[in-house]
Amino acid sequence: MKQFQNWIFSIFSEMGTPQQSATILSVSIAVLLLLVVAILAQLLTRTILLSLIHRFVQKTKTEWDDFLIKRKFFSALAHIPSALIVYAAHDFSDIEIVTDILSIISEVYFVIIFAMSFLRASNAANDIYQTTPYAATRSIKGYIQLLQIVIIFLAVIFGISILINESPLGIFAGLGAMAAVLLLIFKDSILGFVASIQLSANKMLKPGDWIEMRSHNADGTVIDITLNTVKVQNWDKTITTIPTYALVSESFNNWAGMEESGGRRIKRSINLDMKSVRFCDAAMLERLSHFYLLKDYIKTKQEDIQAFNKKLKIEEGDTYNGRRQTNLGIFRHYMEAYLKQNPNIHQDMTFLVRHLQPTELGLPIEIYVFSKDQIWANYEGIQADIFDHVLAILPEFGLQVFQNPSGHDVNELGKNLAFIQHK
Repeated sequence: MKQFQNWIFSIFSEMGTPQQSATILSVSIAVLLLLVVAILAQLLTRTILLSLIHRFVQKTKTEWDDFLIKRKFFSALAHIPSALIVYAAHDFSDIEIVTDILSIISEVYFVIIFAMSFLRASNAANDIYQTTPYAATRSIKGYIQLLQIVIIFLAVIFGISILINESPLGIFAGLGAMAAVLLLIFKDSILGFVASIQLSANKMLKPGDWIEMRSHNADGTVIDITLNTVKVQNWDKTITTIPTYALVSESFNNWAGMEESGGRRIKRSINLDMKSVRFCDAAMLERLSHFYLLKDYIKTKQEDIQAFNKKLKIEEGDTYNGRRQTNLGIFRHYMEAYLKQNPNIHQDMTFLVRHLQPTELGLPIEIYVFSKDQIWANYEGIQADIFDHVLAILPEFGLQVFQNPSGHDVNELGKNLAFIQHK
């Protein structure tokens, strides 16, 4: 390159160009040629070398090299030849400022190339990790992002040290006085990093978990965990972004335990009109005995009650002192038997049909069981089928659902009063 610059200089000198102008022109042309050669080298490297690498990768059976291509790792390395050309030929001129500028450009270029390569390699490493079984329970995206921040920070420090011609160690020493400012700038990143460690180490959260966090209006599936944020796709397909540290400092519900347990809870009650609860007479017992789920129960229970009353010498018609079956008690047993023969209900998990505290709205009878199917739509169908049956079967037991009067009830009452007055 120096010989080329001297040759150009001699041409301009022979043309009678002043020496200073000839020097400037020859150096400018040489620099321009150097940049053209560097660009051509980069293009040739991308065209030929990358083509060969891509063909080689396509023939391999491993997947990690495919992710390197996807993240354009080799495209970043393709800049190295052009940087080497500029660095090797930067001192062709006797003009010190030109050699200094070319040297700075080539060195900063190397820093950018290596930083870009590390960033793309780290992204490829995260992609490779996502293919492993560990990714289902632990996300490393936060750590990858922290590593990328460190790489960018170091690249900036080395770039500044090259530009101002100072040692990087001296710049690091000067940054000590700016520690408080840096802590303020990177506050969210530091908090997010600590939080991501806690979330991962304690297995509190992972992509794919269903979480509910009412303080941030989040109720859905975790789709991404980064250094600073956690993205949740709600059931209405909106996306809520939550600061990572908020998941540690605040409370949230993680429904992953339910999904892993094999059952989904059905916990719903129906309010009965307490005035419809009564003792069963012989006719009702006879009629309910035709239910195949109740036949053996009513017979066994009635024999037990009769034996008890006989032991205490209580006459059969004594409704005050003797024991008798109630329509509500038989109904509860019927619901237990009905749910036990339901193939969609988990029999090995909590199984209750119970009373709740009576209120002015009636007596709540709660069904507390777990469905085997956890898919939302199927779960809702199972739950609806159970309570459809409850509402339909209650009149057979002489029970009524409590319901506040509606407009239709008021109209019917008015019609009845009018009819009575007319009579």
